[in-house]
Amino acid sequence: MSSEGGFTLAPADVPWLDDGPAAKLLAVLDAGGEEARAVGGAVRNTLMQLPPGDVDIATTALPEEVLRRARAAGFHPVPTGIEHGTVTVVVAGTPFEVTTLRQDIETDGRHAAVRFGRDWQADAERRDFTMNALFLTRERRVIDFVGGVADITARRVRFIGDPDTRIREDYLRILRFFRFFAAHGEGVPEGASLAACIRNRGGLAQLSRERVRVETMKLLPGKRAAEAATAMAESGILDRVLAGVADLPALTRMAAIETAMQLEPDAVRRLAALAVRVVEDAERLRERLRLSNDEYRRLVAVGDGWWRVLPSADDAAARTLLYRLGADAYRDRALVAFARARMPEPAAWAALLSLPERWTPPKFPLSGKDFLARGLAKGPALGAALKRAEAAWIAAGFPTEPERAAAIADEVVKVP
Repeated sequence: MSSEGGFTLAPADVPWLDDGPAAKLLAVLDAGGEEARAVGGAVRNTLMQLPPGDVDIATTALPEEVLRRARAAGFHPVPTGIEHGTVTVVVAGTPFEVTTLRQDIETDGRHAAVRFGRDWQADAERRDFTMNALFLTRERRVIDFVGGVADITARRVRFIGDPDTRIREDYLRILRFFRFFAAHGEGVPEGASLAACIRNRGGLAQLSRERVRVETMKLLPGKRAAEAATAMAESGILDRVLAGVADLPALTRMAAIETAMQLEPDAVRRLAALAVRVVEDAERLRERLRLSNDEYRRLVAVGDGWWRVLPSADDAAARTLLYRLGADAYRDRALVAFARARMPEPAAWAALLSLPERWTPPKFPLSGKDFLARGLAKGPALGAALKRAEAAWIAAGFPTEPERAAAIADEVVKVP
């Protein structure tokens, strides 16, 4: 084993290091002349007393040796990024990214050519942020070559070494800087790192829309997403991501509403609050960020009339909206309307938002056969009759009694 310094965690701090799939994989790789350590997010989160999340592993073993050892142990290795030294090893159904120690010897802002090595410090120094470059040995020793422990204590997101160099290796690191600030930062963004992001913001144009989408959707649920978005806007970066006007106060209020109502932060809903006022905004974001069909539909449902959602003593309009949209889209639209309300009344909005828990829209009780039985022929007239009947049924308060539905059908048939 290497002789670096560091400090040792208690067994209770890292139970996953002593037992389970990660421990089994490390035991296979950290032997026979090779070393292996947990690295990155799992170490950072452990020191922040957060769930470890995915456990990544760094090793001195070359990818071919990782494949050989994993197969011999009965694990399932997949060469997912072998040209960059990464093998995904599945142990008892849990995937781990195992990457050989390396240095990036040539970069173009998006991709890197690498050289494998056995130098732990060099591997740490080629990573992005100090808090992401900590190693954890099987003996529970935290190894810190870059000042990451101090930055975690200060909740400071800081590039390793020269920030301009780190960014120019991969311009996505600009967005990652704000994403990690949203998730883990306190105070204001670290000055030298922020200045480098501003200087290099033109490099964002080199990135694929898919990569920008991934970072954006990871940033938005962060506990300080509103502060991060504000810093991005002030730095001339947010408009390069959204290509539109951002509603920063609405994002701030959305985060506060979610906290007050004990709702899980939702990236799509926060994106709607930040950037969707009309349907055209949803269409622009779909192209700009390569959104999924489901994400796009959610944004459209918000953009198509959020301003008409208002709390009222009579919830007939809300029931109609809930029936038309379904519970999820209803909540999205109502929450965005609440976030943008000029004079919000929390109790009234809470009542509006609780409607899906208080009332389940019934199924429309009439169908085409009801009108065929009353003498209407198939065709446009039948479809028009169904629409009129549904509107009358909604206006009547969604009655569920068969005789009332029959009366509505009779009345509709009488109207030419």
